[in-house]
Amino acid sequence: MPVSLKTARRALPVIVAALTSLALSAPTALAAPSPSPTPTATPPAVMSTLGGERLGRPGTQVDLGTGGPVVPKDISARSWIVADAESGEVLAAHNAHWRLAPASTLKMLFADTVLPKFPATMTHKVAPEDLAGVGAGSSMVGIKEHETYTVRDLWLGVFLRSGNDAVHVLAAMNQGVDNTVREMNEHARELQALDTKVVSPDGYDAEGQVSSAYDLTLFARSGLQKKDFREYCSTARAKFPGETKKDKKGKPYRTSFEIQNTNRLLSGTDSDVPVYPGIAGVKNGNTTNAGATFTGVAERDGHVLLVTVMHPEKNEHNEVYKETAKLLDWGFAAVGKVRPVGELVAPVNAQSGAQSGASAAPGAADGDAKGAAGAGKPAASAASGGSSGVGVALGITGGVLVLLAGGVFLVNRRWPLPDLVRRRR
Repeated sequence: MPVSLKTARRALPVIVAALTSLALSAPTALAAPSPSPTPTATPPAVMSTLGGERLGRPGTQVDLGTGGPVVPKDISARSWIVADAESGEVLAAHNAHWRLAPASTLKMLFADTVLPKFPATMTHKVAPEDLAGVGAGSSMVGIKEHETYTVRDLWLGVFLRSGNDAVHVLAAMNQGVDNTVREMNEHARELQALDTKVVSPDGYDAEGQVSSAYDLTLFARSGLQKKDFREYCSTARAKFPGETKKDKKGKPYRTSFEIQNTNRLLSGTDSDVPVYPGIAGVKNGNTTNAGATFTGVAERDGHVLLVTVMHPEKNEHNEVYKETAKLLDWGFAAVGKVRPVGELVAPVNAQSGAQSGASAAPGAADGDAKGAAGAGKPAASAASGGSSGVGVALGITGGVLVLLAGGVFLVNRRWPLPDLVRRRR
């Protein structure tokens, strides 16, 4: 029989107790193993099985159902993953937990960690020491010493131009690079991104710095629950402040210039990579150690997919975007025709977020996330579930509660991507 809103509210203590029990009883054997943090040219024989046993196997993992399309044969990436951003189901993967250099895709974790700390309208005057330690050859947005920028300006520099100078200024505001790295590593553990070790907050090549396609997808999924994160990562072009100059009368004025998003699937700046229909972000990267890396999110026919591609071996212009587009096309064609080979796990604090209410969950204050959908789909435990804290919180307050045998309520973990970043082209 239908569950009334009043009944659902009375059932909250039961829900919280059930979820807490699941979290406490989650097996610890799924934690990532501890191989050398230095990536090799071939995937290790033993990888983490977090999110599902098949995700720990080397090679391509897919379970085709009737009419399921074959995964494209010309994907050369060392590692990749295709996942449903809302349910958390992994539709297919290739060496999902292989620890590789992440390049600037690591900025997704940086943003997910630091972005909530400073209001977008806050201003900061850049001191010379703020830019200390920016690596040689880094991508830059053009931050100038002694100039004042809003936090929004700085984040646009991070997301659109992948500016390591903007990252270092924000890190300086966040009590320095060392503190920021520590917080990023802590947040990665909270998200159960156990393949990740942060050494440099901007993703610049550093000894021992690694992540995985699985973890980068977790970062994107968590970040996309924050309104500002969604806005920045889906912005194709913006005006950025330049230097302060003086006019003929000696009156100072601030110059500006246009910046474009280096995500080619979003900006369409290269003729060989058209704008991908439904693209909504999120982040690309490229370094000597990492090669090209990219995580993208797109929507089609009501389905939202996340694809992460790391280090294509094929040496062609914009190959990482071309392979991402092929995997997105495959994923949209495969929805409902493949059985999932794993899932994106929930953060370890998902249950405490549910107990303390939506305000405690990242992005819950945005006010633009929809209620849960897909009645009748039970939640999984914290070690194998498919969403993050806000998905659980919103599932409790605005989603569908399902009464199972024995009178135990479990919460749907779907979280629809808000219309703010749905791009139908």
